[in-house]
Amino acid sequence: MCTSEELSKLADLHARGVLTDEEFSRAKSRLLASAAPACPRSDAPVVNAVNTLRRSIHDRWLGGVCGGISRITGVASWAWRLVFVLLFLFGGTGGFLYLLLWLFVPLEDTHAATPTPAHG
Repeated sequence: MCTSEELSKLADLHARGVLTDEEFSRAKSRLLASAAPACPRSDAPVVNAVNTLRRSIHDRWLGGVCGGISRITGVASWAWRLVFVLLFLFGGTGGFLYLLLWLFVPLEDTHAATPTPAHG
């Protein structure tokens, strides 16, 4: 069991009145001082991918959003463009989503950018 799970169990016991304030603080101190393993993050690859998402400078038609998503996912940028167009045609969400990504996803660094072959 990892540290955060142990701490939540201690807090639950303390809230139910099973542990006194003194017992809770001693158990918490002992747990934090021990070398208990940290909980593995199951979302780490997703978080890393989102944090590294940048709009493309070289593979772009409008804002470079599809080129940036293409680099992260490995799916051709023409396929992402098709997805956004289809979403736009069926309810307009594709245009809204593309606009949000264009506004909030930063442009890739021009010094670190290497040209990628255009897929569409």
